[in-house]
Amino acid sequence: MGILYGMVARGNVVLAEFSAAQTNGNAIARQVIDKLPQGISDRILSYSHDHYIFHVKRTDNLTVLCMADDSFGWRIPFAFLEDIHQRFVRTYGRSIHSAAAYAMNDEFSRILSKQMDHYSNDPNADRLNRLKGEMSHVRSVMIDNIEKIVERGDRLNLLVDKTATLHRNTVRFKRQARRYKSSVCWGNCKLASGLVCVILIIIYVTLAFYCRDPLWRYCFE
Repeated sequence: MGILYGMVARGNVVLAEFSAAQTNGNAIARQVIDKLPQGISDRILSYSHDHYIFHVKRTDNLTVLCMADDSFGWRIPFAFLEDIHQRFVRTYGRSIHSAAAYAMNDEFSRILSKQMDHYSNDPNADRLNRLKGEMSHVRSVMIDNIEKIVERGDRLNLLVDKTATLHRNTVRFKRQARRYKSSVCWGNCKLASGLVCVILIIIYVTLAFYCRDPLWRYCFE
């Protein structure tokens, strides 16, 4: 059930209170206030009664008290007390020192009710658990990012392998192209030489036919 009762008092003078359930919490709270050590301005302590725990925070003679289930722990109740103390001082300031009993009850009891419900039912009210949840979320995100990086690394390795294979194929193709080009050039040279020889033979035969003498005689006569 969480926090069931809340109170703000100056010394033994109750300035505001709220009860979320029909209990004798207000009567027990007054007994707790009466038992608080005198002469100590700053005090944080807890009292047990039946199945309930009364948590108390006193600062500069301003006492903030709440009653919670004994299974509710202490972290959230004391966070509630700190929140209520700051809100009360911020709202009323110096008037706290001279206010009459229940002078702030009409207004501040609504704030007590709202904050009691918040700290009892809202998971985000527990800062430690909220931080743990955020850390868990960050951890899952980091793990997810690491997995993506590893996966991306595998893809990069595959790309590097494919690039290396492509490079080897390119080198092999260039070598084959050079050999083919050389063979084509050599074939062209042989073809050109053969054509020159054929042309020379044709010229010789033609001149010999028209001169009807050996070519060397005709040329030197």
